Amino acid sequence: MSRFSRSDFTLEGFRRQLANVDALPQLCVLGLASGVITGALMVGFRLLLEAGATLYMPEGKPEAFEGLSPWLRALLPVIAVTLVGGLLYRQKAKARNLGVSHVIERLTYHQGRFPLCNWLNQWWVGVVSVLGGLSAGREGPAIHLGAAASSGLGQQLRLPHNSLRVLVACGTAAGISASFNTPIAGVIFAMEVVMMEYTLMSFMPVILASTMGALVAQLAYGSAPAFSIPDVALNSFLNLPWVVVMGLAIGLLAGLFIHVSRSVWIRHQPLWLRLGATGVLTSAVAWFFPEVQGIGYDSVAAVLDNQLTISVLLALVVFKLILTALTVAGGVPIGIIGPVLVIGAAVGSLTGLFGGIIWPNRAADPAIFAMLGMAAMMGAVLQAPLAALMALLELTHTPNIMLPGMLAVVVACLTSRQLTGCEGFFISSVRYGLHPLQQPLMQALSRVSVPAVMERSVVRTERMVSHAQVRKLLQTNPVWIVIERSTREKPVLALKAAELARWLIDHEVSQTPEEIAQEKIDLLEIPGKRLEIAPISLQATLSEAFITLQNDALGALYVVHGYRPKQRRISGIITRGAIERYYQYSYSQHAQDKNADTPNDTSDSKREGGQR
Repeated sequence: MSRFSRSDFTLEGFRRQLANVDALPQLCVLGLASGVITGALMVGFRLLLEAGATLYMPEGKPEAFEGLSPWLRALLPVIAVTLVGGLLYRQKAKARNLGVSHVIERLTYHQGRFPLCNWLNQWWVGVVSVLGGLSAGREGPAIHLGAAASSGLGQQLRLPHNSLRVLVACGTAAGISASFNTPIAGVIFAMEVVMMEYTLMSFMPVILASTMGALVAQLAYGSAPAFSIPDVALNSFLNLPWVVVMGLAIGLLAGLFIHVSRSVWIRHQPLWLRLGATGVLTSAVAWFFPEVQGIGYDSVAAVLDNQLTISVLLALVVFKLILTALTVAGGVPIGIIGPVLVIGAAVGSLTGLFGGIIWPNRAADPAIFAMLGMAAMMGAVLQAPLAALMALLELTHTPNIMLPGMLAVVVACLTSRQLTGCEGFFISSVRYGLHPLQQPLMQALSRVSVPAVMERSVVRTERMVSHAQVRKLLQTNPVWIVIERSTREKPVLALKAAELARWLIDHEVSQTPEEIAQEKIDLLEIPGKRLEIAPISLQATLSEAFITLQNDALGALYVVHGYRPKQRRISGIITRGAIERYYQYSYSQHAQDKNADTPNDTSDSKREGGQR
């Protein structure tokens, strides 16, 4: 017998397969499409930056602020915050949410569905922030544009919400990959920062998306790395204690950055004051140190070549950190990954220069510390050590740097988390318990949509029916009977078909054929347990169903199929018990697979694994 039926190759069959947890081939197809779309969008965004730069930047370079006259580069931030305040803040509050934080928020609470107005705002806000001389990066806009476009593809095809979650991760990975030409770091960033989980079903589509995003960007801009890395080495293990010191300093700076950017006091100030202060302070610093403006990739290249003076390095550490944090706190939605890398590189370079003064003959080149500082700052601010290490490896193409890199990243992450109390820039604080994306139960239920678990054998009827109508209902051997009430305000009810059949047999024994033909049966009076039910979309995940069923008044949900009001029909019933059985079954299957992979386990270890 063939494994696939003809219906599996239709769009409806594609949707049905995606509802299951093992829809790997279908998800991989979506990953490929997401990577191409995001890569093209990233190329378009960079072209938009370059087109804007041709209007007033020297040689049309988006980061050539050093070549502008002092008055012009000081005027640009004021113009930028004026545009953001005048155009963005005239819109509704929901339309002003942009960037990676918005992506995580939509994934956490909205099943990965994005509003179009926010996506459109991200284009011009991203361009204005970078070309306007604010301390801003392009990675935040790239991630938002890619994730929302990928999710939009799934929404247009009306795919189940569990596949939208994977599409968001695919767009995120492709955005990072196309920005830095770092496909592995893109994958790890998407899984570690956005999805907050590592599963095979997510990994493979995200890998394909990241690969395609990098390929599309390389077709437009070539395969050269984002930065030109000098050929240097650590030389001596005596530099490792100095790497630890650098990690401690970066961890404290990362904590300062997060606390300032999330400052409640700053956010409670009037909008005009916050935006005005952001523009004026950026202008004042830019008059003397234009290196703090824009993304700062040109400054990173100069740091790696040891071309910047100590005063400029100090300005990048102090002023770029404060200006970037104040811009975020002031209400301008910017990307922070690029500026964070610049700050880390400057801290690392200063550490290397100071080490050279202390140990002239043994100290490593400052460029080494600059590379380590980039990874440490990224890891500490995002609380994403693995993504930072993969970025370090792909940006430097130097495997030997991974040992000190691991040390620097871990020390910085621990310092930021333990000494400053920061959980990561993009993770919103939850007063009690874990962030929703960090809850194992909700993660597992979010991977599957309701069609994979619902009971499909359902019939629908009115409250008052005849004996003949009841027998007709029971001919198809349904499991559930959905009873529609006449009052629209009240939810419909579900009755077990077996209980109705049992009552019908007992009731008809004591009646004559004439009485049976004339009697009307009130299904609300039949002895049996009736469940209050509410509707849920066919695209919804089990996590959505689980949350909806937390309402004690509800006993089950009926799954609505169809996109037009007159065409909607009930496709099935899903209960708390069905969700619990699925979770228990999937957990037991995982445990069996784990035991099968380790056949030499002792009985004690197997028993211990079962208890977990």
